[in-house]
Order: sequence, then C-alpha cells, then structure tokens
Amino acid sequence: MARSSAEDMELRRSCVVAIAGNGGKEEEIVLSIRVAKGRGIFEKLGRLAEPRVLAVTTKRSSRSEKIKAFIRVLKYSSGAGLEPAKLYKLKHLTKLEVVANDPSGCTFFMGFDNIRSHSVAPPQWTMRNIDDRNRLLFCILNLCKEILARLPKVVGIDIVELALWAKDNTPVVTTQVTTTEESNQDGATVTVVTEREVQVVSVEKDLLVSHAEEEEEDMESMQSLLGMYLMGIGETEAFSERMKEELLALEATNVYSLLEVEPLVDEVVQGLDSATFCIDDIDEWLQIINVKLRHMREDIASIESRNNTMELLSDNCKGLVAELDRLLNHICIPPEYSTVLTAGSFEEKRMLKHVEACEWLSGALRSLETSNIEPCYANMRAVRERHQELEKLKAVFVKRAMDFLRNYFSTLADFMLNDKNYFAQFRGQLKRPDHSDLRFKCRTYARLLQHLKSLDRSSLIPLRKAYCQSLNLLLRREAREFSNELRSITKTPRNAPAWLEGSISSNDTSMVSEAYSNMLKIFIPLLVDESSFFAHFMCFDGIDNKDDDDDLEIMDPDGNEDKPDTTSSELDALNDALKDLLDGIQEDFYAIIDWAWKVDPLRCISMYGVTERYLSGQKTDAAGFVHKLLDDLRSKIVSQFNKFIEEVCHQIERNERNIRPPIGVLSYMTKFENLASRMEQNIQGQSRDMIDKAYSKLVGAMFATLEKIAETDSKSFDIVLIENYAAFQNSLFELANVVPGLAMFYHLASENYEQACTRLCNFVINIVCLSCYLGIYLFFLSYEFDFFVKFEQIPFQQGLSKADLRKVLKYSLTGIERSFNGMNRKLQKSLSSQELLPSLWDKCKKEFLAKYEAFVEMVLKIYGNEPVTPVAEMKQLLASL
Repeated sequence: MARSSAEDMELRRSCVVAIAGNGGKEEEIVLSIRVAKGRGIFEKLGRLAEPRVLAVTTKRSSRSEKIKAFIRVLKYSSGAGLEPAKLYKLKHLTKLEVVANDPSGCTFFMGFDNIRSHSVAPPQWTMRNIDDRNRLLFCILNLCKEILARLPKVVGIDIVELALWAKDNTPVVTTQVTTTEESNQDGATVTVVTEREVQVVSVEKDLLVSHAEEEEEDMESMQSLLGMYLMGIGETEAFSERMKEELLALEATNVYSLLEVEPLVDEVVQGLDSATFCIDDIDEWLQIINVKLRHMREDIASIESRNNTMELLSDNCKGLVAELDRLLNHICIPPEYSTVLTAGSFEEKRMLKHVEACEWLSGALRSLETSNIEPCYANMRAVRERHQELEKLKAVFVKRAMDFLRNYFSTLADFMLNDKNYFAQFRGQLKRPDHSDLRFKCRTYARLLQHLKSLDRSSLIPLRKAYCQSLNLLLRREAREFSNELRSITKTPRNAPAWLEGSISSNDTSMVSEAYSNMLKIFIPLLVDESSFFAHFMCFDGIDNKDDDDDLEIMDPDGNEDKPDTTSSELDALNDALKDLLDGIQEDFYAIIDWAWKVDPLRCISMYGVTERYLSGQKTDAAGFVHKLLDDLRSKIVSQFNKFIEEVCHQIERNERNIRPPIGVLSYMTKFENLASRMEQNIQGQSRDMIDKAYSKLVGAMFATLEKIAETDSKSFDIVLIENYAAFQNSLFELANVVPGLAMFYHLASENYEQACTRLCNFVINIVCLSCYLGIYLFFLSYEFDFFVKFEQIPFQQGLSKADLRKVLKYSLTGIERSFNGMNRKLQKSLSSQELLPSLWDKCKKEFLAKYEAFVEMVLKIYGNEPVTPVAEMKQLLASL
C-alpha cells in the first residue's frame, strides 16, 4: 500500500507555516492530508479537480481553557507554496455524506449549519483512496466525540466497516509482564508479577459499541438455545432425576478432593498462625506509632497557632507600613513644588509648572481634611504641623499670584491706552475694537485663576476689581474715540427741520439714526463678549456660557471641564463687577442720543426701535449690565422724545395768546398731518405705545387750544370750530385710514364738527329768520310746554284760538323767501372757507324743515283741518333757492 500523505512531515511543516502566517500561531495540527476539490466522477466529463490540503487543527482558549477544533482548507499559491483559503469551525459540522454517484467511495461532502444560503453548495472533496478517506473521517469523528460530546450525522458510510478498519490500522501496544523473585523474612521465595499496560485508544464510538453489544447478546441467546437443544430435554421429571444424579456425583468428587488436600490445609493453618503472631506485633507497633503521631499532631497544632499569629502580625505590619507610606506621601512636600510656589516668576513658559504645583497643593490640602483622613491620623502632631505648613505655603503663593496679576492687568490696559496706532484705526473707518490679543494674553493665566479660586476664594475679589478698573479705562476711551469719530464723519443738515415745515423730505436726517445704530452694532456685541469673557475668566459660578466664543476650557481640580451651575447665587456679584467694568461708557451713548435729538428730535422714534430690538435679544445673566444699559438708553430716548412733544405742545398753546379775530383756520390744524407723517416714517416695527401717547398729548393740546381760542369771540365760536375741525379731518383723512391711533382722533374731530354745525344752524335760523319764524315759534311754545292743558282745550285758551292762528300764519309766512336769502348771505359772510358753505346751507334747510314739519303736525293735531302751508310746498320752496 502506498504511503499516505497524512504521514508526510514536510506537508505538515508547510501547513504549520501557512497557518501561523494567517494568525493561527497557537493552533496545533492534528491531521494534514492532500485532497482534490472537484466533482468526483464528474471529472470524467472534462472538469479538472483542484488540488487542496485539508488540515484539522485544535486551539486552546486563553480565557475558558476550552479546546476549539477547526478544519482549514489550504491551496497552492503561484510559488508552489501553501496559503489559507477557507476556515470551517468543527462545532458547526452537522453532516458527513459520501456521494452515492461515485463508485469509488472517495468523494464526500461536509454539511455545516452556518451555511444558510441554498445557492451555496456544501464543500465537496475527493480523496486519493479509501484509507485516506477513512483516516480523515475517523479523525473528525474522534474530535467531535472528545471536544463536542456529540457526533455529526453520517450518511453513506458503513460504521462497522469503519470500526473494523480503525482496529486494523490503529497501533496497539500489548501488556508487558515482568516476573521478579524476592525473599521474605522467613526465607521463602516470593514471585512478584508487574504488569505495565499501555492505553490503547479505542476507535469504536458510542454508536459502534452499542451495535456490537447488541450482536454479542444475540449470539449468547442463540448459543443458550442451541445448548438446550443438544441436551435433548424431553420431560421435566427425567431432567430432574438426571440433575440430582449429577449433583451427588459432584459432591462425592468434592469430598474426595478435600481429603486429598488435607496436608495442604495444615500447611495453610500453620501459615495463618504465624501470620496472626505477626499481626499482633504489628498492632503493638501501630499503637506506639499512634501515640507518637498524637504528640506530633499536638506539636504541629502549637506550631501552626504560633505561625498564624506571626502571619497576622506580619500582615498588620505590612498594612501599617503601607498606610504610613501613603500618609507620608500626603504630608511630604516635594522640593520642586515648594520652590515654584514660594519663588520664581510667573512667566508664560513657567505657567505649566505653576499649574502642576497648584494641583498638587490643592490635592494635598484636600487629602488632609478631616472628611478625607482617618480620625486617628487627623490628631497626629505630624499631620497638624504639615497642614499648617501647607496653609502657609498656600498663603505665600496666593499673595504672590495676586500681586502679579494685579500688575499684569494694569500693564495690559496701559499698553493699549498708550498705543497711538491702536486708536488711529477709528479715524474714518469705525472698526470694532480688537481685544483678541488682550484676551489671548489673559487666557494664559485662566488656569491659574481657577486654582486660586479653589485655594482661596476670597482672593478673586481684589483681582476682579483690579481687572475691571484697568479694562474700564480702555473701554471708555474706545467708546469716546468711536463716538467722536462717528459724529464727525456724519453729515447733517445745517438747519434742523421744524415740525411745522410744509415738506416732509426737505431735510433728510436718517444719517443720525444710522449713526446711533452703528454705535449699538459695534459696541453692544463687544460689551456682551467682554461681560461673558469676564464672567468665565474670573471663575464666576452660575453663569451659562454655552454661546460664548471665548471658551477658556477651564478644568476643575479633578480633570473635568468646569461647567458652572446656572442656579448659583453669584449672579448679583457678577452684575456688581460688570458695573465696575463698564460703568461710565453709557455717557458716550447719551452723547450720541443728545446729538441726534438736536439734529432731528423725531429720529428718537427710529432710535427707540433699534434699542428695543437689541434689548429683546439680550439676556440678563452674564450680560446684565448691557441689558441695563440698553434699558437706560431706551429711557433716555423716551425722555428726549417727550421733551420734544412738550415743546410742540407749548408752541401750540402759545397760539392762544397770539391769535386775534378774524381767526380762520389755525396753522397747526393743517400741518399736524406733516408731523404725524414724519413720525410714522420713523417707526421701524417697534411697539406704538410711545407714538400713540405722543399723538394723544398733541391732539389733546390742539383741541383744547382751539376751544380756548374760539371762546375769545362768542359770535364766531362755532364758525372757528367748524372750519378748524373740517381742516383737521381733510388733512388727516388718508393717514387716519392706515393708522388706528389717528383714526380715533379723526372720529373725535368729526363728532365735534357735527355738534358745532348743529349749533350754528340753530343760531342762524333763530337770528336771521326771526321775521318769518318768530310768530310761529312763539305760538308753538305757548302750548308745547303747557302740561296742564289738554290738546282739545287749547283752542279755547286766550291767544290760542283759530283766529289767532290765522293771524300768526299770515304774518309769519309773508316774505319768507327774502328771509331765506338773508340766512344764506349770513352764512357766506361768517365763513372764511367757502368750501364749507354748501354743506352748512343744506344742514340749515334740513333743520328748518324739521322744525316746520313738527309745527304742522301739531297744528293738524290740535286745530283739525285749519289751512296751513304744506311741508312739501315749503321743501320745494327751499330747494328752488
């Protein structure tokens, strides 16, 4: 038989190299054998088989100490060397099946439960001969039994044949027996047989053993049956007699045998007696040894007790030494940290050493606190003395750091204040002040401030004050330079527009509100940034700086990022500090407002809107002073605007003393529309409260002054009101349709106009038409207010008879056309604006007709069919005039 490739050591070494190069250094090769990857008998159809090597390997897990088995497929590379192709885990093997179409039986395939796709064919291999196939399958089945404690399903393979092959091809080492002769105390020679057995690996697995046992049991049953058949048992009694005879023969034979071996029995009895004496001697020796062992156990127990005490003492001493070492590490001051904390400069390149020293000092102080140390150590003299030394070291370092930082802040601000080129940038460009270099230099000492806070919280109060005082001078100087340059480059009209000007756009003053907007646009974000930077840089608690671009990334002593709590009580302290930082800068904002007010007071409206927009976008925590500054600016603007409104009201009231009859239409009545239009143009989406209040004051002063001026001439009282209210409505008509605040005053003027028209018409009717109307009017009054006389009794009263009625009608209606023409001429003479005459004349005719119609109804009711000029005829007469 040809030599199998499983015994090829060169092949095994090549497999070891290939598997180790693919990360399998810890795997051990159980079997390596050459195979062909092909289709068995289908190779006859022209399909060539691909040479492969199957290697069965095992690996011990480093964690669970379990053994894992693998089936590796290796292929030949272009350089004729082996390289790994595929890896199968043995635990997924579920089936071993020989291909039925291959008559040689050398082709088989393996089924794995982790190959779920039906489109992927199971791996199929062709062995060189049956021996190679049985050798590989037998190795796989052994590993499954030993490692997985289960067997895969075997199809197409005769298990008995495989077992027989395994017996024939498995090397067995027979039992070796050696015989030696020794002499005992009695001088007898004793033969000692020593057997050295070599364990033979059984190839039959559970499945094979069960099958063999069943066949053996069947064979024994068959032999028993055959034995009974050969005995020729026919009847039970005969069989019983035969068995009794045989029993008697056996007993006789046994008695004879016993008589023959009597000498041997005597010899055995003598041996037993001698053995009994030996046993007694051994018992005495055992008792003696037992006593010695008891004393030995007592000695061992005593030694163990002393040893346990010594071990406990040793452990306690080790623990005490370790605890003392830890305590010494806490209370020992490293010389390098002591030198840094007590001497040396605070240069930027040495800041890392200072920070490390501060971290060590903070940790040392925390470790010696009562809550962090054992109570027995806290009262030790060495601990107390070392704590005092650390406190002194902390005080020295805090004082040195405070002196340095105060001088450092002052130096930074003075350097920028004395830099002429820095302030020259505001001339003509209006750039935002650049504090990036200043903040960069301050960030160098941000960690130092954080550690100063943890060491001595009160040390930050003078440092904050020093920083605020130094930077306040710089901010005020920047605001002043910016404000002055802003006003100098803004071109304003020579003459400020008066509120009574006829043209709205004669002088454009929008540049003053733009200048104010630029001031806020530049400095409000700057002040907010400075406030946020100051709050974070100076380690204020309770300030939320999530939107701060100047995040200092300050870490707490434990190494975590310091994110202050938004519910801290330091907000008031921060606002007080911000007041010291930014106080005084509002004066330059006030100067811009005063300057804009002098150029055009109505620009206060647009400045008010800009201020409101900035105010609504500011928070009150980290930028509390900025919020207060904007609120003060809004109040300042409102105050200046109210001052202008008061001045306008005074101008209106002064007209009362200067107007003399004839009055006509007052100038402010028609030109109020100019003022209102300019005010509406300056509104930029803000609330209208300020504008509506201004309208209320102005219109109230206009109407009150009008009433006072009209009262100076009682004859033309209503004429003055009618003309001025009509002029107010005509000028404000279009604006009142789009401004709700002005619509209310428009309706008020309309109501006053109607009331004045009604009074004027009654006056003209009573005065001008007295000749034609007085008789009828007096006659009507004579009974209209007589509450004690009934209607049917009136004709019988004195002066109220029908004859009296006829006289009154004849006298009153004669020449009535001439009276109506006189009434028209009176209206034309009284009115300075002839545009109002048609409407007033129509109203007078309506009032006269209403009174005449009431008179006619009363006459018909009291006097019956007494002839009276009909109302229709009187209406036709008035229409013809």
